[in-house]
This record gives sequence, structure tokens and C-alpha cells, in this order.
Amino acid sequence: MQLLGIIAVVAALVAPVTPAPGCAGQQAPPPPFAREELVAAVEPLPWPAEPVGGPQLGTCGEAGTTGAPQVGAPSWVLADMDSGAVLAARAPHARHRPASTLKVLTAIVAVRNLDPDAVVDGTAEDQQIEGSKAGIGPGGRYTVRQLLAGLLLNSGNDTAQALARAQGGDALTRARMAAVAGELGALDTLPASVSGLDGPGMSTSAYDLALLFRVAMREPLFAGTIATRSVAFPGYGDRPGFVVSNTSHLLGQYPGALGDKTGFTDAARHTIVGAAERNGRRLVVALVRGEQHPVPLWKQAAALLDWGFAQPADAEPVGTLVDRAPVESPPVMNTPAVVPDVTAREPSHATVVPVLPIGLAVAAGATAVLLTLRRRSRR
Repeated sequence: MQLLGIIAVVAALVAPVTPAPGCAGQQAPPPPFAREELVAAVEPLPWPAEPVGGPQLGTCGEAGTTGAPQVGAPSWVLADMDSGAVLAARAPHARHRPASTLKVLTAIVAVRNLDPDAVVDGTAEDQQIEGSKAGIGPGGRYTVRQLLAGLLLNSGNDTAQALARAQGGDALTRARMAAVAGELGALDTLPASVSGLDGPGMSTSAYDLALLFRVAMREPLFAGTIATRSVAFPGYGDRPGFVVSNTSHLLGQYPGALGDKTGFTDAARHTIVGAAERNGRRLVVALVRGEQHPVPLWKQAAALLDWGFAQPADAEPVGTLVDRAPVESPPVMNTPAVVPDVTAREPSHATVVPVLPIGLAVAAGATAVLLTLRRRSRR
């Protein structure tokens, strides 16, 4: 029996190791970190047991990109917005920070939970919020419809805060956002704020942003708002009313653009998700952690859209944007709470100690011990 136990130990040691799903260094966004992320350590979301959208979307590199234009963003997705077919992608499930593209999810939750004509009071705190603002303040009274315009056209962090307040506060709204993301299958998305400002554990992926934008565009209020060029906005106190203009370059300069949402923080870098229509076909594109060179990120998105529209409508997809979270075996547990270095994406050249010699050495040693015990028992 002892010998059988030794054999079992050796078999376990020399058995091939099944790699965990997901890509090394991509389970959590890479450095540099925002100061808000250093407040508390947050475990990254677990990798699903299987890549959401299909096996090819588990790639750490490119899929379906033959002939596609070269863009600088390390992670992107291009898909048919109606069928959900993913035409091409690069590291689609790599986790990155969303910046203000997270406002797409904020808007979905607001549209689902608030009456568009309900009135929300502005506060002094809205004026003090960090980052971009639509321009609301104390004494101002705003409909949810107007707040959504400030959220999507001018990326107002102040309007994001007001929409969260109307739903019971920041914590409850973030919980709703996380629940909706999980329900839809956006399993790379962890909202740490309602505006997209960086916070502990914040993450999303190009795949999730494309998925969420596709869902959001089914809401007439969202689709109509994000395509609006400008809207009259009420003032507050002594400040008169003013006009909020859409800051989208894609909407203003790309023929057939349906709207987009961009974002930027120092840690997230530049992000964009948007859609366009040509000859009755609608495509959605998402790029994360991009830069504005050699050309602006919106032009990189436009180049991908041009290439996508040139592909046959019946081209074989590399995956799909799901409508619901897949029913599957339990997800792989979180990796240790160590934030990966950005260089972790590169192949490791560290020396790996072979398992087989170790197993044989253990077996030899265990066998020697067993024989010694047997000799002693005979004395």
C-alpha cells in the first residue's frame, strides 16, 4: 500500500499541468496606478472557465485580423452590432481601465431605473467633483433626460454623480452597475466609480465595452442622446442656461457614425467605444489603453470600421458578443492580489525547473525510505 501511495505521488508530480484560462498579466489592468487605486487592495475579477464569446476570443494576441489596419491600442474589438458577430479582435478580454467609457454602463443603469422626466436637484458637491463636468450646481433642477445628455455628450462626472444620487447613492448605483455587467456577460467589468474615474479594482475590457455599447444602443433614449450634436441646458443660481455640445470627433467627422463615448485618465490612457452604419450594416468598435499617436484614437477606430465594412457580411466570425452571461462551470478563482507589471504580457524567459526529474527524485527517495523501513521491521 505504501508503494502504491508513492506511485500516486509521482504520477501527480509528473502529470502535465493544465494552464489556467486567461492571459498572464492581463487579469488586472497594468501599471501605472492612479492614487485612488492605492487606497485598498482589491482582488481582480476571476477569469471565467471559458472565454466569453467563444474560444478564439481567449487569445492574448490577434484573431481575424488578416488585412486589418495596424492600430496602436493593445486591445480592441470590432463586431457586427446587430448579429453580435465579432469580426476581429486583439487581446479582447485583457483587463484595462475604462475611464469615461464606463459611462455607457452608468447610462444603461440610469435608463433602466429612472423616469427620464424625473427632476434631480443639483448640489455644491457636484461642482467640486474631479475631472470633466457638464456644469450643474446648487439651485439647479435637471431632468434625468438632461443629466444623461450631460453624461454622454460632455462626459460630465457631475451628472454621473447626480444620476447616482437619484438612485440612492454611489454605492447602490455601483452595485447595480456590477449586477448588470454580470447579467449581460461583461465579466471583465468591475465599476469602482459611477463616472469612470479610477478607483480600487476598476477594470473592463474591449470586449465588454463593445458588448455594453451594443446593449445600450437598444435603448432609444441612449441611442438618441449619444447621437445628439448639442442640447440646451439649464443654469443654476446666477448662472444662465447654456448649450452642451457633443465632444465626439467620430460623430462629427465619420460618415454614418451613430455616436461614441471616449475616455481618458492618466492611468487608463485613452479609450473609445462607438458605432457606425453603412449600407444598412452596423458595426461597433472598442479600443482601450490607446494613445493619440501616430493618429488620434478616433481615427484608429475609424480605420477599423472602414476595414470592417469592406469585409463580406457572411465572413466567418471569430466569436460573438453575448446577450447574457454564459451558464458554465464555476469560474477560476482569483490569482493572488499582486498587481501585474505591464511587461508581464511578454513571454517569460525565466528558468523553469523540469517537473519530471523532481518527480523521479522524490520517487527514488521515497523508495529508499520504504526499503529502509522494511529492513528495520525485519530486525
